[in-house]
Amino acid sequence: MATATVTLAAIRRHVVSTQGYAPRFRRARTGETEGAIHRLGAVQLDSISTVDRAHRLTLTSRIGAYDESELRTLLASGRVFEYWAHEACLLPIELWPHFRRTMEGGGHWGIHDRALREHADLVEPVLDRIRAEGPLASRDFGGTRTSSDMWSRTPAKAVLEALWDRGVLVVAGRESFRRRYDLAERVIPRAILEAPAPDDDETLRALALLAVRARGALTEPAIREHWRLKGGRVRLHHHVLALVDDGLLREVHADDGGPPFYLDAEAELDCDPAPPALLCPFDNLLWDRPLLERLFGFRHVMEIYKREHEREYGYYVLPLLAGDRIVGRADVKAERAEGVLHVRSFHPEPRVRGNAEAKLERAAARLARVLGLEEVRYP
Repeated sequence: MATATVTLAAIRRHVVSTQGYAPRFRRARTGETEGAIHRLGAVQLDSISTVDRAHRLTLTSRIGAYDESELRTLLASGRVFEYWAHEACLLPIELWPHFRRTMEGGGHWGIHDRALREHADLVEPVLDRIRAEGPLASRDFGGTRTSSDMWSRTPAKAVLEALWDRGVLVVAGRESFRRRYDLAERVIPRAILEAPAPDDDETLRALALLAVRARGALTEPAIREHWRLKGGRVRLHHHVLALVDDGLLREVHADDGGPPFYLDAEAELDCDPAPPALLCPFDNLLWDRPLLERLFGFRHVMEIYKREHEREYGYYVLPLLAGDRIVGRADVKAERAEGVLHVRSFHPEPRVRGNAEAKLERAAARLARVLGLEEVRYP
């Protein structure tokens, strides 16, 4: 089957346009939070709140300011759920059956099997309390961390995470970003919960199609990275080809001579440029670093866990997107007590055309307004 050849620039513009970044400040309407999660397929979660939580930065860049209580309602009513995808993510509830095999096969992380073995005596007491009292957080069970390591957990928290990983419990909401766990049977709609788990072939094709439609264009390795799929090319390649044969995806070659991209069969490569926007470091656009370098010539660097003197760009750095290019990196912090968004440093990308600082000012002003801050302050 013959494949088309297009410019890398056209693919890049399509990828950016597909993300649906809002052109100006706005307030989300009811239902748009759920709609954005469905369009993106997965929204990454992270606990760092230097500017705002990762999922909020990702969502507000697309739908504008939204009420977090709406997301809590979506979780509590089983219309979206949290599980491992690219990382821990918010996911459309329709994907639950596709993760059932992972859940029933022992979960995403082997360490949770160990937690259930070592703390087997806690499993039923934990479940009994949740049955009786409703959603609970790990701190409701008390206990002492097993070590002084920053990643260590109390025995009850280890059991809660293991039961969540296996789909016995779900995250029914968060309180100060702490998960509140409830029984899956009380939250997930019965039709979803009782639906038979699709076989591996059906799941892989569904996830591949969703990833491409959510991201605009992906190479095959980038499809795997989107979901962190195990098994490499051998497991996925023939499914991608089957989606092309079925007329759901189409394969295109870029003029840079690199591996082919896959697009939705109906996609049109005629896209508007994006407004200046400061992107969450965990934004979907940034998930695949080799793809990001190929499309944008941009090397995404996370320096959160480096010591201060080792950082080149800063602690919590937001890439600045404008048009179809990433034009700079801003180290940003929200000083909520002062009502200030503090842009601590800005590094334009090499060979950037136009006034990157003016684009930064526009994007920072919009971000400050979304966060409810009154001022943007520069060094």
